[in-house]
Amino acid sequence: MEQKILAATLYLKDGLAVNNPKDLKPAGDLRDLVKSYNDGGIDKIFIFDLSSEDIEHEKNLLAIREINRLIEIPTCGGGNIKRLEDVKKVLYAGCKQALINGSKPYCFELMDQASSRFSKEQILVSVENVDFVFKHRDAMKNKIHEMLVMKAGLLDAIENLTDIQYVALCEENEIDAMLNVLKRTNSRGIYGSFLNDVGMNVMELKTTLSSHGIKMDNFEPALKWSDFKLNSDGMIPVVTQDYQTGEVLMVAYMNEEAFQKTIRTGKMTYYSRSRKELWTKGVTSGHFQYVKSLTADCDFDTILAKVSQIGAACHTGNYSCFYNEIVQKEYMDKNPLKAFENEYAIISDRKEHPKEGSYTNYLFEKGIDKILKKIGEEATEIVIAAKNPDPEEIKYEAADFLYHLMVLMVEKGLTWEDITHELVQR
Repeated sequence: MEQKILAATLYLKDGLAVNNPKDLKPAGDLRDLVKSYNDGGIDKIFIFDLSSEDIEHEKNLLAIREINRLIEIPTCGGGNIKRLEDVKKVLYAGCKQALINGSKPYCFELMDQASSRFSKEQILVSVENVDFVFKHRDAMKNKIHEMLVMKAGLLDAIENLTDIQYVALCEENEIDAMLNVLKRTNSRGIYGSFLNDVGMNVMELKTTLSSHGIKMDNFEPALKWSDFKLNSDGMIPVVTQDYQTGEVLMVAYMNEEAFQKTIRTGKMTYYSRSRKELWTKGVTSGHFQYVKSLTADCDFDTILAKVSQIGAACHTGNYSCFYNEIVQKEYMDKNPLKAFENEYAIISDRKEHPKEGSYTNYLFEKGIDKILKKIGEEATEIVIAAKNPDPEEIKYEAADFLYHLMVLMVEKGLTWEDITHELVQR
């Protein structure tokens, strides 16, 4: 059985998130909203650009680019997609797919152009009635990946016309209503306003749907509680770590109930030995820990949890509970990502706070042409060094090239996170 998805819808007006096309009130901080979807279990976000002018459209594209920098789940961009150029813009802004409005007269021609220029896997069509499907059902099979069915009650008619897959609107936050859509053969998933609510526990919903035979992207543990070696209190210690940086955040304990709740909800839940009660991290502070992975050690007596930490992990306000230094020996951190980030931070600081005599500031003062000239020169030096039998020379030239590349990145507002995100998407 194919895995089904739960999708959120996001509406952008003037670069900000709003409730919906009929209610343009702010829907909250855009960054917090999409991070919540990303960490909370949403599988995909449909982003609708509600702009009415070109300047606003560009603002929304910048917002879409920022969204895709922040999150790991795929996005599909729609709204104001009238030309092939518009399809290209949302894809270049980081969306995995572009959504074309099936109710517009230009839809079929644009669908044809877009699938030829890119690929049908990157093209979706929104459907609000069956007319478009009826007219183009044969051609659509080779032009689009799937449909977004935006009105309830159309599924029977659509399935009589085509076997193209779809994500469909589900208006009710009721299991039976969801199952009515998700159990259909051509259904890829559902979306609905209730899934946009950041208070919705999506992982718990997925667990419930899984119990009804729907294949979801939820946690199915490879180990049972009985597989662990517990301490004398019947608990297991948990070391919690930031999934991106590797920084150790805290150590706590789980009993069986805490373990099962963590699996079910996707939020780290522990057992407080002092209060003798279960506690889900973040319930009172908002500083939730969203589970990315749980791993047992070689003796099955400790769990390593990698999480996305919202806010601070420590009750003192520190990001990590481990901040009281005992001894410190100077050492060179050779972690590649940290080395790149540290060097990038220094270059970025030079741009913000110029230092007299700094070569970095000299490059920024001379401008983009000088920076590009140096990158070209350093790239040539790498080529020349590569012809030398001694590989050591390549090391020095590559370091020079990467330094100048980082100057360019700072100048253009790109980060290593942007670069690595693009790499892992390939």
